[in-house]
Amino acid sequence: MYAVQFSQTAEKQFYLLEDSIQERIFDVLERIKIRPFHFIKRKEGTPYFILRIGDYRAILNLDLKKQIIFVVELGHRKNIYED
Repeated sequence: MYAVQFSQTAEKQFYLLEDSIQERIFDVLERIKIRPFHFIKRKEGTPYFILRIGDYRAILNLDLKKQIIFVVELGHRKNIYED
């Protein structure tokens, strides 16, 4: 089973969201711990992955050797892809 870690940026973004959205994101992250590749897809042109959570997206980086899901960014789908 994978462990989930947040970057400082993702943690700040997480706590700025409403409680109901935080709970939904937490539930989805708990669900993907067992088989993450079933729920994510590769973000084109980067080493990262995208996890859809309703209207929100999480940008993830996976460490397969240590079995860690690292949440790089969180946000609404309108804003998450802006660089």
